Amino acid sequence: MASDLFSLAGKIILVTGASRGLGRAMAAAMADAGGHVVLNGRDPATLEVAAAALRAAGGSVEIAAFDVTDEEVVKATIERIVARHGRLDVLVGNAGIQHRRPLVDFATADWQRVLDTNLTACFVLARTAARPMIARRSGRIILTASMMGPAIARPTVSAYIAAKGGVVALTKALAVELGPHGICCNAIAPGYFATEMNAALLANDEFTAFVGKRTPLGRWGRSEEIGGVAVFLASDAASYVNGVTLFVDGGLTVSL
Repeated sequence: MASDLFSLAGKIILVTGASRGLGRAMAAAMADAGGHVVLNGRDPATLEVAAAALRAAGGSVEIAAFDVTDEEVVKATIERIVARHGRLDVLVGNAGIQHRRPLVDFATADWQRVLDTNLTACFVLARTAARPMIARRSGRIILTASMMGPAIARPTVSAYIAAKGGVVALTKALAVELGPHGICCNAIAPGYFATEMNAALLANDEFTAFVGKRTPLGRWGRSEEIGGVAVFLASDAASYVNGVTLFVDGGLTVSL
């Protein structure tokens, strides 16, 4: 008999930053597991392309184009999702940006932009999603952190490292505060994945060789390898997993 332990059938799921990369991969896996997925990104045309691909694969999806740093739009969009579907079961706060500069050349405005998108937006999304979840005494909040910040660091990405470290701390705070309301809050910390955000690093032969040598599995992660982790954390299989940051890095952060 097939188990429905990992099924997301009937779940209403919002995934931010879902038009490409890891967000799209998580959305695809969650749709494949039976969830109805709301894809978020800033560009409607790019979202439609992603949505069409998921529908062609049999997924149930819709799109919601908005900027996660616009607090009022975030609030209005989640309210519309809840009004349309009666609930929001899972929030995946994944949208993020990167900015690389040496510390002495790193503009404060760029620092703030990275924190606004990668950390503050997660707080606003979680706060907004928590309200209908608390009312139903059920829900899952999954935030995309990184191995950068909580485990390792590299030069020129200070804002990203600070933001992702903050995401891990925020996840713990959410888990403690929302757990009594039946809401589990966890984070996924990816390692080096071959995505558009890492295009500059992928094009650097020396860095790619470093990743292969440094990672016990000997390679970059593939986007689709993140999907099962998101499905697990959103499913009944993870009903007693709360406040955890799950590293998906090929063993990099535990190797010498």
